[in-house]
Amino acid sequence: MTPMKFLKKLGLTNILLLALCAIIISVSEYLFMTGEELHGIFVGIWAPMLLGLMIFFKLFRLDR
Repeated sequence: MTPMKFLKKLGLTNILLLALCAIIISVSEYLFMTGEELHGIFVGIWAPMLLGLMIFFKLFRLDR
């Protein structure tokens, strides 16, 4: 499978949400390393929550 076919199959929404998760993880690590440990942990929890919501909505859509 070529990369373009993979990206087309993945969809624009999923690509943007995965990019957002990567940004959230980067910000979380930055906060944690600069001494804001609690803020870094709080922001770091958003990425797994967002991925979980993506999976939930995908399963909900497949059920229809």
